Amino acid sequence: MRKLFFILFATLAISARAQSNETAKVSLVSPTDFQVFQRETKSAGTIVVEGIIETSTNDTVKPDKLEVRFIGKSLDGDLPESWQALPMNPHIPHFRTALQTPAGGWYRLEMRLSGGGKNVFETNIEHVGVGEIFVIAGQSNSANHGEEKQRPKSPLVVAFGDGHWQPAADPEPGASGKKGSFMPAFGDAMVEKFRVPIGLVAIGEGSTSVREWLPKDDAMVLPPTTGRNTILIGSNLWVSAGVLFDRITDAEKQFGVNGFRALLWHQGESDSHQPTANEITPAQYRKYLQRVIESSRTAAAWRVPWFVAQVSYHSPADTSTPELRAAQKSLATDGIAFAGPDTDSLGPEFREKNGKGIHFNALGLQRHGELWMESILPWLEQQLADEPVK
Repeated sequence: MRKLFFILFATLAISARAQSNETAKVSLVSPTDFQVFQRETKSAGTIVVEGIIETSTNDTVKPDKLEVRFIGKSLDGDLPESWQALPMNPHIPHFRTALQTPAGGWYRLEMRLSGGGKNVFETNIEHVGVGEIFVIAGQSNSANHGEEKQRPKSPLVVAFGDGHWQPAADPEPGASGKKGSFMPAFGDAMVEKFRVPIGLVAIGEGSTSVREWLPKDDAMVLPPTTGRNTILIGSNLWVSAGVLFDRITDAEKQFGVNGFRALLWHQGESDSHQPTANEITPAQYRKYLQRVIESSRTAAAWRVPWFVAQVSYHSPADTSTPELRAAQKSLATDGIAFAGPDTDSLGPEFREKNGKGIHFNALGLQRHGELWMESILPWLEQQLADEPVK
């Protein structure tokens, strides 16, 4: 009995020492699982590796080396799988470094922390990529209001929203609506053409007018029909609340200068054939959208490429508003933005409610995504051709 008590006491003592002598570890801030980094050239981009080393004063082995490597296949073949040393100082636990990495993915990140020639901690991130990132803004057909939820066929299509990355199955995080979007189809079409991970950042809001996307306190001649995202400041005086504009600038800050490829703008239905008390002219639409584009670029501190679709469809009996379409197109003609797809061309066979609705059905969502790829393709191919290949 006395022997049994001794064994039990010794076991508890060892357990207590193990709990108080916690081993060193690394908490990674970047990358996270399924994260995409925007490539800088056709063949390479920069992956930011950032984290915090946590150590205990009771550790018998003090960590003195931090290393990382990527395993997987890039556009040019298998990665070398060699370990790279990261900056490390025993008195400064927070570290960050930028690693030039070939375009492609998914890659597996492996990290190890060692001391005295022995590993004291290891961790892995299974899905990290260098590819293309797009921000998608506008109203319902840029968000999750399609008739049927979609999911990408390719595992390389992911979405960022609500602070994390995830596979891009509808509804996409960050945008309004709980149903389908064109984004999975767009991502699949881009993967097929470029063979790199595609990151989608959805920030669209259903039923919004262009004037609701103006910077905070920008005046508008008339309020939108919903009255949302608008502040009444006097008799017949209205300004933007700036909430939606902040979505754009928040995305820009999240990814930094040149941190995504382009912003895709799909909006116009709410500014086409509105009641007289709420309708803005095509010239006013053009003025407001130009203001959003230019102000967001100033906030981003770089000339973010914008693609503006031609959008004014309401119903089979009201398929387009030529004057509004011309205003949207003029932004591309004048070099302020690039021309996006003409989605007014997608008639009743592509629309919900057996062709009577304004949102897209499953076929329409698929075609919508393909149209966006086709609009971007020549420009992006030229961008990649003009960039120095490292």
